[in-house]
Amino acid sequence: MNVVDKVVYAMASVRFVSSLLELTGAILMLRLGTAERALQVNSLLALTGPVVLVTVTMLGIAGLSDSISWWRIVVILVGVGCILLGAKG
Repeated sequence: MNVVDKVVYAMASVRFVSSLLELTGAILMLRLGTAERALQVNSLLALTGPVVLVTVTMLGIAGLSDSISWWRIVVILVGVGCILLGAKG
């Protein structure tokens, strides 16, 4: 298995764990049964989205770092920053 394959598996693993957290949160919301408690769970889940986005992006950039120029890496990072800023407000 080459480095790119390991990076792809790592990226997919992070997304898989993220989806399990989301599913667990949804089940927990149903079990708790009140809007107040569901909102608390939702607030915790809201933190995972940006962390997963940045983590998966960094893994992808690490896998591509020897095959793309530094300029393109900067453009990708600026794009991720714009997404995070746009989602913030």
